[in-house]
Amino acid sequence: MFFFVKADEAHIKREKEKARDLRNSQWWKNQCGHGQCYYCQQKIPPKTLTMDHIVPIIRGGKTTRRNIVPVCKECNNNKKYLLPVEWQEYLQKLMQ
Repeated sequence: MFFFVKADEAHIKREKEKARDLRNSQWWKNQCGHGQCYYCQQKIPPKTLTMDHIVPIIRGGKTTRRNIVPVCKECNNNKKYLLPVEWQEYLQKLMQ
Protein backbone atom coordinates (compact mmCIF):
# COMPACT_ATOMS: atom_id res chain seq x y z
CA MET A 1 0.00 0.00 0.00
CA PHE A 2 1.29 3.46 -0.92
CA PHE A 3 0.51 6.69 0.86
CA PHE A 4 0.81 10.12 -0.72
CA VAL A 5 -0.39 13.69 -0.45
CA LYS A 6 -3.11 14.31 -3.02
CA ALA A 7 -2.62 17.22 -5.43
CA ASP A 8 -4.92 20.19 -4.91
CA GLU A 9 -8.30 20.23 -6.63
CA ALA A 10 -7.40 23.18 -8.89
CA HIS A 11 -4.42 21.25 -10.30
CA ILE A 12 -6.53 18.13 -10.85
CA LYS A 13 -9.30 20.07 -12.62
CA ARG A 14 -6.86 22.00 -14.82
CA GLU A 15 -4.95 18.88 -15.89
CA LYS A 16 -8.12 16.89 -16.61
CA GLU A 17 -9.28 19.71 -18.91
CA LYS A 18 -5.95 19.61 -20.73
CA ALA A 19 -6.29 15.82 -21.06
CA ARG A 20 -9.72 16.19 -22.67
CA ASP A 21 -8.24 18.60 -25.22
CA LEU A 22 -5.22 16.37 -25.88
CA ARG A 23 -7.50 13.35 -26.40
CA ASN A 24 -8.97 15.10 -29.45
CA SER A 25 -5.59 15.93 -30.98
CA GLN A 26 -4.02 14.30 -34.01
CA TRP A 27 -0.98 13.47 -31.87
CA TRP A 28 -3.12 11.31 -29.56
CA LYS A 29 -4.85 9.63 -32.49
CA ASN A 30 -1.41 8.75 -33.89
CA GLN A 31 -0.33 7.33 -30.52
CA CYS A 32 -3.39 5.10 -30.37
CA GLY A 33 -3.00 4.17 -34.02
CA HIS A 34 -0.10 1.88 -33.12
CA GLY A 35 -2.60 -0.30 -31.27
CA GLN A 36 -0.22 -1.29 -28.48
CA CYS A 37 -0.42 -0.90 -24.71
CA TYR A 38 2.56 1.04 -23.36
CA TYR A 39 2.82 -1.17 -20.26
CA CYS A 40 1.99 -4.76 -21.25
CA GLN A 41 2.93 -4.33 -24.95
CA GLN A 42 -0.15 -6.29 -26.04
CA LYS A 43 -1.76 -5.43 -29.36
CA ILE A 44 -5.08 -3.75 -28.63
CA PRO A 45 -7.67 -2.29 -31.02
CA PRO A 46 -6.77 1.44 -31.15
CA LYS A 47 -10.27 2.56 -30.16
CA THR A 48 -10.08 0.59 -26.91
CA LEU A 49 -6.83 2.16 -25.70
CA THR A 50 -7.13 4.60 -22.80
CA MET A 51 -5.03 7.60 -21.82
CA ASP A 52 -2.72 7.19 -18.85
CA HIS A 53 -0.59 9.77 -17.10
CA ILE A 54 2.74 8.10 -16.30
CA VAL A 55 2.98 10.38 -13.25
CA PRO A 56 -0.70 10.52 -12.23
CA ILE A 57 -2.46 13.87 -12.00
CA ILE A 58 -3.43 13.15 -8.43
CA ARG A 59 0.29 12.78 -7.62
CA GLY A 60 1.13 16.13 -9.23
CA GLY A 61 1.61 14.88 -12.80
CA LYS A 62 0.97 17.16 -15.74
CA THR A 63 -0.89 16.61 -18.98
CA THR A 64 1.99 16.78 -21.43
CA ARG A 65 2.95 14.57 -24.35
CA ARG A 66 5.91 13.28 -22.34
CA ASN A 67 3.63 12.14 -19.51
CA ILE A 68 0.79 10.58 -21.55
CA VAL A 69 0.74 7.04 -22.95
CA PRO A 70 -1.90 4.79 -24.53
CA VAL A 71 -2.71 1.77 -22.39
CA CYS A 72 -5.21 -1.07 -22.26
CA LYS A 73 -8.05 -0.72 -19.81
CA GLU A 74 -6.71 -3.54 -17.61
CA CYS A 75 -3.30 -1.90 -17.14
CA ASN A 76 -4.90 1.51 -16.55
CA ASN A 77 -7.25 0.09 -13.92
CA ASN A 78 -4.43 -1.75 -12.16
CA LYS A 79 -1.93 1.12 -12.26
CA LYS A 80 -4.37 3.69 -10.85
CA TYR A 81 -2.32 6.35 -9.03
CA LEU A 82 1.04 4.55 -8.93
CA LEU A 83 4.30 6.19 -9.93
CA PRO A 84 6.48 4.31 -12.46
CA VAL A 85 8.74 2.82 -9.77
CA GLU A 86 5.71 1.68 -7.74
CA TRP A 87 4.11 0.19 -10.86
CA GLN A 88 7.29 -1.79 -11.58
CA GLU A 89 7.31 -3.11 -8.00
CA TYR A 90 3.67 -4.14 -8.41
CA LEU A 91 4.43 -5.99 -11.66
CA GLN A 92 7.44 -7.76 -10.13
CA LYS A 93 5.29 -8.99 -7.24
CA LEU A 94 2.81 -10.42 -9.75
CA MET A 95 5.63 -12.35 -11.44
CA GLN A 96 6.70 -14.10 -8.20
